[in-house]
Amino acid sequence: MASITQPLVSIVTVNYNGVKVTSEFLDSIQRITYKQIEVIVVDNASAENADVLKERYPWIILIKSPLNTGFAGGNNLGFQVAKGKYFLMLNNDTEVAPDFLEHLVKKMEEEPGVGVVSSKVIFFNSDNILQYAGAGQIHPITGRGGFIGTNEKDFLQYQSAETGHAHGAAMMVKREVIEKIGLMADLYFLYYEELDFCERIKNAGYSIWYIAESVVFHKESMTVGRENPLKVYYMTRNRILFLRRNKKTLMVALFMLYFTFIAVPKNSLEYIRRGKLDLLVAFLKGYAWNFFHYRIKQNPQLSQERIG
Repeated sequence: MASITQPLVSIVTVNYNGVKVTSEFLDSIQRITYKQIEVIVVDNASAENADVLKERYPWIILIKSPLNTGFAGGNNLGFQVAKGKYFLMLNNDTEVAPDFLEHLVKKMEEEPGVGVVSSKVIFFNSDNILQYAGAGQIHPITGRGGFIGTNEKDFLQYQSAETGHAHGAAMMVKREVIEKIGLMADLYFLYYEELDFCERIKNAGYSIWYIAESVVFHKESMTVGRENPLKVYYMTRNRILFLRRNKKTLMVALFMLYFTFIAVPKNSLEYIRRGKLDLLVAFLKGYAWNFFHYRIKQNPQLSQERIG
């Protein structure tokens, strides 16, 4: 039973052919000082045998999906069985500071209007180099938005503050928020899903906070890589999809004009100049996808049987 000072937190992580890195993640979780947790590992139809995780760490809840449902779909499977007051999405390619969770819970418990909190994210095995110390707003015309502090050395120069959006590698959401707005939009599959989630949460009247005292170390790009066709396809496809889902018609029209007449020619010429024809094809496929998918399916809902 969770105590008053330590409500139950459901930590959800998604594994895809990453038994080694997920094991390192779970070793890190075993060292944290916040004890009222449950850890849910969702295996997204890995070729590797994910059962070894349950054998090594019998205290986890292992969900084995028959299909690779992507980042959002995997987390949604975890949310459906989670019992906590708070749901923490934590990438399996992260390791955490022992006291990282207390700071997130404290903010949530003290301020009912806060719907999401996100940790400071530092590149793993770097000289304390930041990846995320908050974020700006997504620009409605370009669809671009950036993290604060990226590639800077952390001198504690960024304090906890309300922010534009959370970092999907370490993002905690109140159960009541998900009950209100629904689960993550699994149609994204990869990239932009947490941005979409944050927009919906803000539109529901909640704020999003960056918590400087909570530290997570991220082994960036261990799953997908820095630049490959899969990443280029989904980044392009979902950048457009995000604007379509979250902005008004006029803003979407302006964005599409910008993207069609500026972003498409610029990126195409750059890929051709570099001889990256595979990336060019992926980019154009991501762009074209949105013209063949007019209808945007509804967000999945948290099972009412799990509430309470």
